[in-house]
Amino acid sequence: MPSYSELMDALRIDGEAVVATVGDDWKQGRTTYGGLSAALCLEAAARRLPAAPPLRSAQFAFVGPAAGELSAKVEVLRQGKSALFASVDLTGEGGLATRGVLTFGAERASKLSHLDLPAPETPAPEACELFIPEGAGPAFARQFEFRYVAGGRPLSGGPPDFLVWIRHRDPAARSLAAMVALADALPPPALSVFDQFAPISTMTWSMDVLGAAPEDDGWRLMSSRAETIREGYSAQAMTLWSRDGTPLIAARQTVAVFL
Repeated sequence: MPSYSELMDALRIDGEAVVATVGDDWKQGRTTYGGLSAALCLEAAARRLPAAPPLRSAQFAFVGPAAGELSAKVEVLRQGKSALFASVDLTGEGGLATRGVLTFGAERASKLSHLDLPAPETPAPEACELFIPEGAGPAFARQFEFRYVAGGRPLSGGPPDFLVWIRHRDPAARSLAAMVALADALPPPALSVFDQFAPISTMTWSMDVLGAAPEDDGWRLMSSRAETIREGYSAQAMTLWSRDGTPLIAARQTVAVFL
């Protein structure tokens, strides 16, 4: 099972594209796991735009299944003095799989400083039980560790919200792109209210990057809450904090629910 770092180390440049070969170990059903698809878009941008300022926000549309050899093409949409907008198209054997729009922004001097996104008080991950039994879940879930804190669980009948410690099993996966891959590791919380298994698929993912990936033991606290589940779709809000409570990512997803 290739680790995240091994997969990214194997990326190659082919003309204007960054090419990846993703095996079944990183799949969710018939497609590459959405968090990895987003991470591949970011890794491609890092290789094609090495002088870009820090990433501030990103939007991803998961248009179709990402299968076979995957190719990412990066296009600069506009570059100003401090901001850079770029698009990334990730294509596979079935055509366009993921389209990303990335917004980069250089740090500017400012007299304003406001932070109001506190992390919940929780036990340490080492004191928490498993969220997903060993070997359970989709193939890609084996790349991560999950420790349950509060909320529901898939197919439990509990509330449609999760609070879980998560981290890569790969100790070298500490980049921003690796953090984005991690931030989609939890199943959609709508699964808590399912009374039987049914397909579920993320359609769009919008995120604000609030902090750089810290150099620590890799544990991140993840909150994911379904705000609505109706008409075959769920809207969910997600937040990722570092172990010391620093907010790293705030995000939203639209999820298709087939039940």
